[in-house]
Amino acid sequence: MEAQRALVRQVGDRVRESQEALVEGLVQDIRAQIGALDQEAAARSLLEASITENVVAAINFLRQGIDPDQLEAPTAALTYARVLAQRDVPQSALIRAYRIGHQRFLDHTFALLDDLPAADRVPVCVELVRLSGQFIDLICEQVGRTYERERDRWVASRSGVRQQWVTDLLGGGPVDRAAAERALRYPLDAVHLACTLWPAARMTSFDLVAAVDDVRAHAVSVLRARAALVVPTDEYEARLWLALPELPNACAAPSSSASAPGYLTAPEGSPLHAAFGRPGAGLGGFRTSARQAARIREILGTRLGSGAAAAPLWVHYDQAAPVALMAGDLPAVRDFVTSTLGALAAAGAREAVLRDTLRVFLDRHRGHAATARAMSLHRNSVQYRVHRATALLPRGERDLADDFNVRAALLAVHWLGDAVLATGP
Repeated sequence: MEAQRALVRQVGDRVRESQEALVEGLVQDIRAQIGALDQEAAARSLLEASITENVVAAINFLRQGIDPDQLEAPTAALTYARVLAQRDVPQSALIRAYRIGHQRFLDHTFALLDDLPAADRVPVCVELVRLSGQFIDLICEQVGRTYERERDRWVASRSGVRQQWVTDLLGGGPVDRAAAERALRYPLDAVHLACTLWPAARMTSFDLVAAVDDVRAHAVSVLRARAALVVPTDEYEARLWLALPELPNACAAPSSSASAPGYLTAPEGSPLHAAFGRPGAGLGGFRTSARQAARIREILGTRLGSGAAAAPLWVHYDQAAPVALMAGDLPAVRDFVTSTLGALAAAGAREAVLRDTLRVFLDRHRGHAATARAMSLHRNSVQYRVHRATALLPRGERDLADDFNVRAALLAVHWLGDAVLATGP
């Protein structure tokens, strides 16, 4: 028995050495096979953290011979279970993810046993199945209890009730609008502006609530909103709808420049990112504006996840609408960017400066003076950068004769960052 335990520990050591590949494959499998878990960037980060900590815990369980009675689900796994409960994702999706993880863990582990003597291989396989099954059962029991407790708490809370009504409204099916308005204390016959808010840095749920309320008060004051509806998506994110008396100038479509005036900007000192949809009328506008805000939220999640600065960003749909329409397929966007920009799509600091200058130059109708003012540069510096950037395009100046594709590619890089740049030779 001791010899068998030593072999199991040896296998655990081997799995630890290939842990990164195992986690990456698991994330891809679960996202591909369980649509309910293939959510926006923030939720995907929680999924990856949960998978990583579960894999580490499973490896330690094999290597250290931990007493099953002392086994505790990883913190990230419990956090992810709570977030899924708050988002009304079925518990069955969570448990199925663990079953997929169990199967892939065994497949990965068995592939590492080829060099064991045949006499050892079968008993080690049997022991791995027993131990991994024990691990999965115990972890599923703990995350399942956490999910159920959080779901009961969330549904019983006012936030949970509001979220359920909003889920029904966004679902597109029949809904009792009068009952929804009474429950939400929010008019559905208005012009609606939807916004998704989330922290730019780590903060407590209490601080998040306070920061969201500051944004609500600021927006109501600036836009003279008839009413506001705040609905937490989960403990890390909230949705805000503003019922506007009309389509205000502060929500008018801005230019693609992030510094364009004429739309709602963050209150001073706000620690939150914000993604806005376009204002829209009636229940259709309520849904469409929320869907657009969610697309911008996804874009910003990709941009921030690629290593961009985490300073609070407030972005409106019209600033990145073309990117929002194509960002659902990042590999395809990357192919488009690299084929359109050529050497200008390289992930270097010099290329980043040249791309940004060319983007602003084209956005300013190729005006050197206007670009220089927008970027606080000397006109000669703008001319030099534009010349260098153009030289890196696949066909040089000919690519700017009809610059639609170049502008679209530059805009995609501006909003999606390194995720759509060339990955190497």
